[in-house]
Amino acid sequence: MDQPFRITCLLFPRVTQLDLTGPVQVFSLAPNVVIDLVWHDVEPVPTDSGFSLLPTTTFAEAPPADLLMVPGGNGAFDLLNDEAALAVVRTHARNARYVSSVCTGAFVLGAAGLLTGKRATTHWASRPLLERFGAIPQEARVVWDGTLVTGGGVTSGIDVGLEIIARLWDEETAKRAQLMIEHDPHPPFDAGAPGRPDTVPDVVHQIADNNHRIRGPLVDAAVSRLRAHDGG
Repeated sequence: MDQPFRITCLLFPRVTQLDLTGPVQVFSLAPNVVIDLVWHDVEPVPTDSGFSLLPTTTFAEAPPADLLMVPGGNGAFDLLNDEAALAVVRTHARNARYVSSVCTGAFVLGAAGLLTGKRATTHWASRPLLERFGAIPQEARVVWDGTLVTGGGVTSGIDVGLEIIARLWDEETAKRAQLMIEHDPHPPFDAGAPGRPDTVPDVVHQIADNNHRIRGPLVDAAVSRLRAHDGG
């Protein structure tokens, strides 16, 4: 690529920082990449992990993106009612070569009207709610639908980054990035997804029920606003 490949990542209060920093770390290992973290202003933004991150630019000043990436976290659901943020997502998505999300960042894409008729994934506990935005939920770690790529929960963002690098550059560049970050997981427990041997079914149901109870009404309200925005 002769020109820098510009990646714009949404940053917002209560973002799950690994949703953001995982893929950003991967993207930073690709050649000739410029990464922007955008928010309303450039003041420190608190994450859900007890520390803050600094935006590199504002919504108003962010240049057009080749790739738009939206991370997730509880703060993503606050954005469902943030028309300025949704307008930025729509604008960047319209001009970007690729649009991506990690975890519940998919709901921001849904609220912006970008998931209708699209295959998509998100965190397992909230995945069924994607259907309310007209998406086709998929049980997968990374899902491609044309130029849209969505990742499952949190750590899947690293895989999203690697798959994007493989597609935009080549597999050798992606493999080098994977080696550089030593992405070779061997977790101490086999409890990383529902149905795994060390996962407790009652805990799975509890997490899923809490997500639907708390997030369901927020998604329904966002769907209503989206229909009003689209004149439907």
